[in-house]
Amino acid sequence: MLKSAGEDVGGRAPDRSGSAPARLADSWAMTLPQPSPEAIAALAPTGTLRAAINLSNFLLVTGKGPDGNPEGVSPDMAKALGGRLGVDVELLRYKTPGAVADDGGNGVWDIANIGAEPQRAQQINFTAAYSEIEATYMVRGDADITSIDQVDQPGRTVVGPARSAYGLWLERNISRAELVLVEGLGGAYDAWVEQGIDALAGLRPGLLSDVEKMPGARILDGRFTAVQQAMGTPKDRDGAGFEYLGRFVEAAKADGLVAGFIEAHGVQGLSVAPPADH
Repeated sequence: MLKSAGEDVGGRAPDRSGSAPARLADSWAMTLPQPSPEAIAALAPTGTLRAAINLSNFLLVTGKGPDGNPEGVSPDMAKALGGRLGVDVELLRYKTPGAVADDGGNGVWDIANIGAEPQRAQQINFTAAYSEIEATYMVRGDADITSIDQVDQPGRTVVGPARSAYGLWLERNISRAELVLVEGLGGAYDAWVEQGIDALAGLRPGLLSDVEKMPGARILDGRFTAVQQAMGTPKDRDGAGFEYLGRFVEAAKADGLVAGFIEAHGVQGLSVAPPADH
């Protein structure tokens, strides 16, 4: 069993024959051309597809099975790819996306399912996104902030989780307000409450839950970014394997597999990403 410093535990994907996601993958599997031997060897050089799964994204990992393996759209995408390659799948469970990126050059995983961000692209070759998640802000009821463009202003403070995809976006784009990055989603909410910070950055589906905790709190309309959830390979695997992975993602979107996984897991706030630009 492979482990890494950032990994929670690892586990081989269970036999899910008969489950709704498994039936979706089986019915869809014939629409994508067979991978070449070169692509299979590049994506699964050990004979098993080792897939890094970010456990902190509650939309893409919605639970776990009796054996502790994660369940959700992200694990199902990895399993569908493994089925197409004709190899077993091992799910490597990471507590944060930053830990996944840190292992990108260590030969621990073969594919990773996390948000595509320029900083992470230093270690990872990303496909186009297969799904998107809207990110916005929450403010207190008495705040004089009514729109997203009023957040990044002198004298304001914004808090968000460090090394999240939208946290990385905030690092690149917040230029006038003070940005506070803390560990974890819960840590960001606690800092917003306890430190009197003006705006809490988060994924809209998560903020819909958080807003119930603070009487009068408001979620701002619109979005400051949409987190692009993609699949990736280590930077040194940019040949036949990465090319096939990109084709897999585009076929999964076009043929309804991603939409089917989202529906099967009852996820609200996750949408299928548009086709890649060619």
